[in-house]
Amino acid sequence: MDASSPQFAQMKSAMKSTWMAGDFGEIAKYAAREGENFVARLQLKPGQKVLDVACGTGNTAIPAARTGADVIGVDIASNLLEQARQRAAAENLSVKFQEGDAEELPFGNAEFDVVITMFGAMFAPRPERTAAELLRVCKHGGLIAMANWTPEGFVGKTFRATAELAPPPPGVLPPVLWGDENVVRQRFSSGVADLRTKKHTANFKFPFPPEKVVALFRQYFGPTMMTYSRLDPAGQSQLTTVLESLWREHNQASGGNTRVEGEYLEVRVVPA
Repeated sequence: MDASSPQFAQMKSAMKSTWMAGDFGEIAKYAAREGENFVARLQLKPGQKVLDVACGTGNTAIPAARTGADVIGVDIASNLLEQARQRAAAENLSVKFQEGDAEELPFGNAEFDVVITMFGAMFAPRPERTAAELLRVCKHGGLIAMANWTPEGFVGKTFRATAELAPPPPGVLPPVLWGDENVVRQRFSSGVADLRTKKHTANFKFPFPPEKVVALFRQYFGPTMMTYSRLDPAGQSQLTTVLESLWREHNQASGGNTRVEGEYLEVRVVPA
């Protein structure tokens, strides 16, 4: 899709509206622990300049700031940034949060020691542009760290099931391709000194059964909300049936609780 076309501008506007819909904070809190784990593996040092791209409500920016790093978080959704600011203020952490697009980061070249993005930049519609921007703002010899849901993991399965009932706009690639190592290497095929990947698992734990988990996502998760809004009543019922079946199939808990493992690919890139 031509980036200068009205259709592209409309799609970007719709993406922003999607992530601002509902209350992502109600969903993000269930992934907060995995954000802490992701940041802990980076072994950040006090004073390092860190950029968190598509930071959402701060699940990675906040633990990064706890290390003493100088952290800036950017996201397209202003309401998520406000939640992130409130969370940081509650811990007396100095983190700057500002609106920003992963495809057009509002920073200079080689400005950051570390650039991170967890389940965020993978949703930008132009992956090559996103990869180029991550490389551009990171210092040579620095670190870019991504966490991306894999196509074959649980979250990838839910995305695929949703896309079958409510297809994305033409030309938009599945975000979970960022969780395919071969695709990642193609997207970072130049300007890279080192690229390594490793798969990890995020544990989602809910104190209620799978049916209520699906209802939670339908009520608060913007992408799920917008998908339902594009379907007629029959389609909505079908989507609910499919999602509930997936959550029940992968549920490892009992006693009315839900615990599902979501596989993701951790990508570490050293810019040349």
